[in-house]
Amino acid sequence: MKYLVTGATGKLGSKIVDVLLKSVPASELAVSVRNPEKAEALKAKGVDVRHGDFDKPETLDEAFKGVERLLIISADGDNDTRIRQHANAVEAAERAGVSFIAYTSLADATESQNLMAPPHVETEGAIERTGIPHAFLRNNWYLENELGSIQGVLAGAPWVTAARDGKVGWALQDDYAEAAANVLLADDFEQNIFELSGPLHTQAELVEALSEVLGREVTLQEVSTDAYAGVMRGAGVPEGAIPIVVGIQDSIRNGSLEVESNDFELVLGRPVTPLKEALQKLVSTL
Repeated sequence: MKYLVTGATGKLGSKIVDVLLKSVPASELAVSVRNPEKAEALKAKGVDVRHGDFDKPETLDEAFKGVERLLIISADGDNDTRIRQHANAVEAAERAGVSFIAYTSLADATESQNLMAPPHVETEGAIERTGIPHAFLRNNWYLENELGSIQGVLAGAPWVTAARDGKVGWALQDDYAEAAANVLLADDFEQNIFELSGPLHTQAELVEALSEVLGREVTLQEVSTDAYAGVMRGAGVPEGAIPIVVGIQDSIRNGSLEVESNDFELVLGRPVTPLKEALQKLVSTL
C-alpha cells in the first residue's frame, strides 16, 4: 500500500505525517510538497519525498504516481486560487488512478454560509465527479486559530469578539491530524462525510475556560463588526486581511460553525481533547 499526503510540511500536514508514521512503515508513505528541501527531515526517516506543486499539474502527475490512498490537504490562498489548485490536484489524482481520496474540507460545507466555503464545495464536487471512493473531513475550527487572541490576553488585552452567541466546535490540530490519519488508513467506515466538530462553545464559554486555565479573569469585550475591524487594524492586521477576519466573526455569529456531530469521537475512537486541557496545552507553548 502506498499512502500520500499533500502539503506535508504545513502545520496540519506535518502532524498527520507524524501520526501515520506510528502505524505504517516510512517506505509506504509518500509526501507531495512544493519545496522538497523543507522535507529533508522526512526524507531522512525514509519517507518518499516528492515534488508536487498545485499550480503545476505536470509535477502532480509524477508526485501521485503509484499512490493508492491520497490525502489532499486544502491549500492556502483566496477562494479562486484554492478552487483552481484543488481542481488541479483532483484531476491529477484521477489521471494517476488513485483508489481513494480523503480531503480536508469545512464544517457543513455544502450548506455553509461561511466565506471560506466555496472552495470546499467546488472541491468536494470535483472529487465526487471522479467516481473515486472518497472521504470528506469537514473540519470545524482549529483552536490554534485563536493563538493571536490568547497571546493578546497574556499581554494584558481583553478578548475582543463580534461573534456574539455564535458557537464553534473548537479542537486541537493534533486531534484533527489523528482523525485524518485514521480515515486515510481505514477502509471500514460506513460513511464518507465526517463532520469533525468538537463540543460547541460560545466565545464567552471559551473565555471562561481560558480564565480558569490562567487562574485569573479574562475580560470579554463584545463589539460591533465595524469596531472589531478597527481593533484588528490597531493590532496590525494588514488591510487586505481585514475583510477575512471580520468575515470569520460574521460566519461564527451566523452559526456556520455550529455543527453538532459525534463523528470526531467515532473516527478518533476516543473523546476530543477537552477544551480546558487543550487551552492549557496551547498556553504552555507560548
